[in-house]
Amino acid sequence: MGDVILIRHGATEWSRDGKHTSYTDMPLLPEGEAQARALAPMLARHDIGLTLCSPMGRARDTAKLAGLDPVRLDEDMHEWDYGGYEGVTTVEIHRSRPDWNLWTDGVVPGIVGHPGESPEQIGARADRVLATVLAELRGNDQDVVLVAHAHFLRVFTARYLGLPPSCGALFMLATGTMSRLGAEHGQPAVASWNERPR
Repeated sequence: MGDVILIRHGATEWSRDGKHTSYTDMPLLPEGEAQARALAPMLARHDIGLTLCSPMGRARDTAKLAGLDPVRLDEDMHEWDYGGYEGVTTVEIHRSRPDWNLWTDGVVPGIVGHPGESPEQIGARADRVLATVLAELRGNDQDVVLVAHAHFLRVFTARYLGLPPSCGALFMLATGTMSRLGAEHGQPAVASWNERPR
């Protein structure tokens, strides 16, 4: 069975500044473009059978610059809907809610069409993607690549490991990095995390 390779998109202005970014489609910074290009040689060492990508431009551009083609867009892979916390930093949120924690408290409603999501709701999306990934890996030695966003990929990792969505809090994920999920003795395991080109 192949591995699941996770690619977090390259740096954007808001990711650099620590602002929650879900539906606002911030473009990659030049640094983010360079991060994406640098992933290409790492990915070239893998036999990739399927690449699933968030529909957001920053993820699609990362996939293209990293040499991933073709990709299949998956609406379930968009970032956590931060609702009223879109474009706001955790430091700013803590000024009015000192004990707030995204992983346990979720978010407040935002503008029309963006009510925000609970950890369980993003977990349900991750489970749908996981079902697609596992079906692709079954009886296949090729890898599956996911190109998406930090919080989505962290929740996906938790669900891959059989943990609740809130356990995504355990997996810090930097921009422009590659991580790999595999198995050891038949049990899901993290094979590598936050890899950057050497």
